[in-house]
Amino acid sequence: MVVADRTVTAQTPHDGEVPPSEVRTSLVIRVAGEAGEGIKKPGELLIQAAARAGFEVLTDFAPPSEIKGGVSFFQIRLSAKQLFTRGDSPDVLLCFNQEAFEVNIQELVPNGLLIYDPESVTPRNTERYRLLSFPLEQIASKQLKMPIVKNVVALGGMAALFSLDTEILYGLIRELWERKGDAVVQTNFKALEAGLKYVQEHVSSADLERFHIIPNPLQHNRIVVAGNTATALGALAGGCNFFAGYPITPASDVMEFLAPTLPQIGGTLVQAEDEIGAIGMVIGASFAGKKSMTTTSGPGLSLMVEALGLATMSETACVIVNAQRAGPSTGMPTRHEQGDLYLCAFGGHGEVPRVVLAATSVEDCFYLAVASFNFAEKFQTPVILMTDTVVCVRSESIDQPELDKIGIENRLTWHPPSEGATAYDDSPKGYRRYAHTENGVSPVAIPGTPGGQYVGMGLEHNEKGRHRPDPRTHTQMTEKRFRKMEHAELEAPAPVLHGNQDAEIAIVTWGSTAGVAIEAIDILAEEGIDVCLVAPRMVMPLPRHQLEAAMSKKHVIIPEVNYRGQFADIVQGVFPTPVTRVNVYGGRPMLVCHLVDAIRDVATGKQGPGRVVLNPIIGNLDELVTPDDLIAPVEHN
Repeated sequence: MVVADRTVTAQTPHDGEVPPSEVRTSLVIRVAGEAGEGIKKPGELLIQAAARAGFEVLTDFAPPSEIKGGVSFFQIRLSAKQLFTRGDSPDVLLCFNQEAFEVNIQELVPNGLLIYDPESVTPRNTERYRLLSFPLEQIASKQLKMPIVKNVVALGGMAALFSLDTEILYGLIRELWERKGDAVVQTNFKALEAGLKYVQEHVSSADLERFHIIPNPLQHNRIVVAGNTATALGALAGGCNFFAGYPITPASDVMEFLAPTLPQIGGTLVQAEDEIGAIGMVIGASFAGKKSMTTTSGPGLSLMVEALGLATMSETACVIVNAQRAGPSTGMPTRHEQGDLYLCAFGGHGEVPRVVLAATSVEDCFYLAVASFNFAEKFQTPVILMTDTVVCVRSESIDQPELDKIGIENRLTWHPPSEGATAYDDSPKGYRRYAHTENGVSPVAIPGTPGGQYVGMGLEHNEKGRHRPDPRTHTQMTEKRFRKMEHAELEAPAPVLHGNQDAEIAIVTWGSTAGVAIEAIDILAEEGIDVCLVAPRMVMPLPRHQLEAAMSKKHVIIPEVNYRGQFADIVQGVFPTPVTRVNVYGGRPMLVCHLVDAIRDVATGKQGPGRVVLNPIIGNLDELVTPDDLIAPVEHN
């Protein structure tokens, strides 16, 4: 099996020895422990330090659904080149407790490094990996007399292991805790120093060299940002000035970022009583002339569906960000799945045309948030921006956005052609809110515009906005609403392209799975297998002109993280081309190594059109340890 995070190396003399000619191209570190134990904070400091040192970084955070308890992990990938996924398996695994060890050890790469606290973890099957005993609890509780700084001790150890600039870490610690006073800052300095010292004294220089990556020269236009934060920033750049929402995992970070920020620029944010109230406020604010937005996840979007029909019928611009998670129902709130495409594209009774965009990366979260407002305003329609648990939670290095190059669209507004025009004036000067036009877009009057009164109703209506349930009106208005989608399709954002576009094998995918495909294509290129990628950023209406070339290839592969192949269904509804569907649905991202195997099978003729189901983990799924497996059986007398 090909592993995504490989090293370029001479033949290894024997397991456990560091070959002198090893050059590591990337490194994956996973910190695992109990939710609420503070495992995320050292990871966040580590990525900031790595980024400032010139590394490309990409993270993943997998908390359990419980607020306290359950196994959580924070994964960091470092490289000197651009990254597109979190990495299939950790090279280094730091475990805070036994449960974290049992649940994660199967995924540690062979001959990887396990770092563990001997007071909390008893390793097993130790012939598979290298060991570093790191007495975190003892250092924090007995040496420093501060159990709470255990995670900063761990940070110091990792900084020593990966040769990070400690001065950067000192600065980050001061930035983070300075408001709590110098005593807190000094305590964390001591914790960092204790971790540094322990690893430097207990790990050989040869082993330290094993985890060394040469960074790129610092690029000052690169920043590290999380997907949800990028979405919020993109909304602000796109002109959002009203937000209403209700907290839901994994979308809540967008609202939390906007809550203190939006009022500072004259906007309004409301935490509604529920998702139904939120979407109602968003539609009402847009009717009043504001650029309006909400964020949610699958269960919340399900509640919003009827109101989205109102926005479609009344031709009211609004943006809905749907951060997908594994369903159905409450499902797995903190786990990954691309299962909401049907809901976003078709959800609602009747035919409800709308624009649906899908972010493939953190950078996309920013630019597609801007694009969502532009499409909503230009075409007076609901726009759903789809992210997912992978892309909205992770942080990654991106180019700093150039705000002066961002184009902003505003809605086409109506102004009275003459004094005395009224909404119920049937003369040529009278206002027709839903006037038939070539592209389906009619001028909208902002409330208070003289003569611009109209009713934005959910009932079918004529050009004046008056209820008319006759066949001619419904036919004309249905065609008007769909005409907007035909024109929106022609303005679809450019797709993600990668690989040799003349290759006979094409991958067509969407969302965060595009990053998996990019890395798989690069691995296969080294084997002499050419593959091209096309990942549209608009998934509804489907931009046919972007997919025609790919869908004419000899082999077409459509990978996605759901059971049914929802995107494949939509694509094949337009292009009746035989395809190989590649699906995984275990609540985890698709693994690069498994997609490589699937593509290789197609290239060598082992797999033809049909369906391939991938393993969601490295190793045997039946042997995966879950928290239930760690519960001792109850003995009954």
